[in-house]
Amino acid sequence: MVCVRPGDYGVDVCHLNLHKTFCIPHGGGGPGVGPIAVSNKLKPFLPIHSLSKKVNTDNLDYSVSSAKFGSASILPISWMYIKMIGYEGLRKASSHAILSANYIAFSLKDKFKILYKGENGFVAHECILDFRNLKQKIGLSVNDIAKRLIDYSFHAPTISWPVAETIMIEPTESESLKEIDRFCSAMLSIANEILEIENNVFPRDNNVIINAPHTLNHLIIREWDKPYTKAKAAYPYKIKTNLKFWSPVSRINNAYGDKNLICSCSFQDDDLNEEKKCA
Repeated sequence: MVCVRPGDYGVDVCHLNLHKTFCIPHGGGGPGVGPIAVSNKLKPFLPIHSLSKKVNTDNLDYSVSSAKFGSASILPISWMYIKMIGYEGLRKASSHAILSANYIAFSLKDKFKILYKGENGFVAHECILDFRNLKQKIGLSVNDIAKRLIDYSFHAPTISWPVAETIMIEPTESESLKEIDRFCSAMLSIANEILEIENNVFPRDNNVIINAPHTLNHLIIREWDKPYTKAKAAYPYKIKTNLKFWSPVSRINNAYGDKNLICSCSFQDDDLNEEKKCA
């Protein structure tokens, strides 16, 4: 292990992303304890905790609702993890995570472009698949690929970060080889579905990817107007599997949901005896 001192880097802000080695959630914007350190220049602008006895008038009295030193309940998890796994265990876990990412990269490299490979063709603990040419090629986006993965019973990995229109896969040390193989099989199958669209087997505006995910409501209707079968839509695996996740909804307007507060709380109108929803 190499010991580093972030303060020596000369940066103004540094987020210490401790969720990898120390087995905790992300810090900063989430309920984690990954600290955000700042230089002396920015120290006066740091928030304080509303229950702090020591109030620094130089910081303009900014206050945040979270605990001053992060989520203390998470710390015992980190301590127990490190205590039980030990130095050799941490080394093994890191090696396993890197091996898993490279296993995925080498399994998918013939069908997808892999970003950020080293001189020897290896990736680090993340495998990033590039889909930036899909929109111009056949009208699909990385979001469509993410939705199609739901039909394969997968929640999509991180999309469009750190590069737009990419999928970043972090298998970590906890995923079994069986599960990794299942994911690779799904991606290879999706690669074939992309090829079918390229070859005009299915139209660009009506195919299994752009219509994904397929819900039970879609599949139980008697009139099926899609150019592909229901089996292809809902059970795309060539191998038999008992694992099947059914999405309760199909597509939603992601951008609208991000920009508008939508209240789904229901209340009863005693006068009209109607259930209404507040907008």
